[in-house]
Amino acid sequence: MAKQIAKQFKIMAPGGKATPAPPIGPALGANGINPGQFIQAFNERTRELNGKVVGCVITVYKDRSFEFEIKSSPASVLILSAAGLEKGSGVPHTQKVGKITREQVRSIAQEKMSDLNSATIDAAMRVIEGTARSMGVTVEG
Repeated sequence: MAKQIAKQFKIMAPGGKATPAPPIGPALGANGINPGQFIQAFNERTRELNGKVVGCVITVYKDRSFEFEIKSSPASVLILSAAGLEKGSGVPHTQKVGKITREQVRSIAQEKMSDLNSATIDAAMRVIEGTARSMGVTVEG
């Protein structure tokens, strides 16, 4: 018989470098998970990402056991790293802060394809371009 799910929630954490310090530790503790146990397992599975922010969906069961699924990095993080920026524009429609190429958009779309609700790579590229536009990053090419 399958375990009964008590709670399911999402967090964002740096891959391979997560710590039980706030905001991750209190969020885990409030949902009935031992932060040290989760952090150790999370860092083990995301070691190769080396500090890159990733999403994580955590499922907590009635017997206080848990499972987690690692998602790809947010599109905004990937766009910022491709453009070599620290943050996006505060007023993206008037102030542009960086540029990325269509090839960079394609590689980001391919990386995010499993997490996007797009049927083709071209549709996924349009989603990524829209995110870049809303951050004040222009797409060349």
